[in-house]
Amino acid sequence: MTSPAQVVAASSDAADLHATATALLLELQTQLGALAATATVATERGRRPFRPPADWGPRLGELAYGLYLLADQTGVDVEAEIRLTADALVRRAQRSGPETGWPFTSA
Repeated sequence: MTSPAQVVAASSDAADLHATATALLLELQTQLGALAATATVATERGRRPFRPPADWGPRLGELAYGLYLLADQTGVDVEAEIRLTADALVRRAQRSGPETGWPFTSA
């Protein structure tokens, strides 16, 4: 089976999507902003429950693609890093119980 990292690497090579890390970070910021704007509209600025609209999946996919592309361009095995982060969160939860705050600040 082909991993997401392999799919991104092959497609970015085929489409000549190579860019600097700075350019890719700016693009990721734009994509995250588009997701936030979608959530803002869908919830009427937080007044309604969030229900993912039809364009949510594609926008999230574009953001994930951009993250994998940044990892590929900077030599990071993002799948291995995801596993390490998940393992650290599980270990922390086992030591101290369920997390009460955002878990990534001190993983």
